[in-house]
Amino acid sequence: MSHIPATRHALFATDALLPTGWARHVLLRWNASGQLVEVQADQAAPAGVDQATGPVIPGMPNLHSHAFQRAFAGLTEFRGQAQDSFWSWRNLMYGFANRITPEALEAIATWLYLEMLEAGYTAVCEFHYVHHDAGGQPYADDAELSLALLRAAQRTGMGMTLLPVLYQSSGFGGQPPRADQARFIRSTDNMLRLLERLLPAAQAQNAVLGLAPHSLRAVPADSLHQAVAGLHALSPQAPVHIHIAEQLQEVDDCMAFCGQRPVQWLMEHAPVDARWCLVHATHMTPAEYMAAARSGAVAGICPSTEANLGDGIFDMPRWLQHGGRWGVGSDSHATVNAAEELLLLEYSQRLALRQRNVLGSSAQPQVATAMTLQAVAGGAQAAARPIAGLAVGQQADFVVLDRSHVALAGLDAHSAHAGHVFASHRSSAVDQVWVGGQQRVQQGQHALRATAQQAFVQARTRLLTTP
Repeated sequence: MSHIPATRHALFATDALLPTGWARHVLLRWNASGQLVEVQADQAAPAGVDQATGPVIPGMPNLHSHAFQRAFAGLTEFRGQAQDSFWSWRNLMYGFANRITPEALEAIATWLYLEMLEAGYTAVCEFHYVHHDAGGQPYADDAELSLALLRAAQRTGMGMTLLPVLYQSSGFGGQPPRADQARFIRSTDNMLRLLERLLPAAQAQNAVLGLAPHSLRAVPADSLHQAVAGLHALSPQAPVHIHIAEQLQEVDDCMAFCGQRPVQWLMEHAPVDARWCLVHATHMTPAEYMAAARSGAVAGICPSTEANLGDGIFDMPRWLQHGGRWGVGSDSHATVNAAEELLLLEYSQRLALRQRNVLGSSAQPQVATAMTLQAVAGGAQAAARPIAGLAVGQQADFVVLDRSHVALAGLDAHSAHAGHVFASHRSSAVDQVWVGGQQRVQQGQHALRATAQQAFVQARTRLLTTP
């Protein structure tokens, strides 16, 4: 691969997807900090400004990631009992999590973030819950594993929102944690000390620090309130992400414990607002859809993982009916491809409703365009970063599609974008990826691909062969 310059400050695109829709002959300019200062359509191509080789779309935020699970992807696709489920998968995943070392985590995350960039993601919300050593004891530096993730993001150029996970119990009512959950456990005070320790490191690389109460079953009510209050005393606009109503058993257990469903309880007992991301939120009643959407929180939909784990299907039309915002995440990384998450989301709605083009609208009938704009806006909100698309004041995060790809060649911008989402399949139509005005991917590949891939394979091999 040829050398990629450290930075440029302008690009001219014949076609670019702006927050208002597709525009022609668009000039993008950004400052030395990577912030867009000019987005002008219907311009003549200026002399000396590089021209995009294909349609330009905004970079996609990935709003839910467990980085270490990338090395676990594909290793549970066998029948282990009469009826496998999320819960049987979780037992296997815990066994793998307990093998992770700081060195392995950094190698896995570096490869994963590189894969994400090559697949059109330009930012990630890392839901990080493996905190301690294999025996559940803190490392000499209690932030060691969190810092490994920050280093991986910085090395690859991935935008980062780091969400250390508060995990305290194995079930509703403060049930004691299982032995295989020991690496996850922190007291509320200990978590707040960790956030104070991490904040300067995150700010130094333009990352955002938030908090992830793992779930209502894993965080008792008092701890949830204290942790969120402590986070917002430290950083008032910091994001809060939580797993909620992913599995029917979780809903049933919550009902048995307190007489309310998970989302119902959260809406009535927690300060849920636009700073929150409700990850999965798969199993909700109509009243819960309405209350959650109207709170301003983002729904974090992870179509490939939700399909892989048999979670169920989110009712997107009902969510949108109430003005709900949403974004996509790759979660367990069974799939690492922004376009495929959108495809799976639309297809899941078609299967559930027996209709086509569900997520198009009268305002934006092109399904790929409508989904991309909504997912970028919702993902930016969940990440708490200025990455909401190609607009002045936002970060210059964008993807240049490969006009020569067979799924795009000869098509106008609308059809080429649809080809990228619905027809490129396993051959990527991503040509270039820029993050903060710096080019990270050229001709579909990141400059660190060979070394990062080798380190990932070596780390996974060691993890799988260690007794």
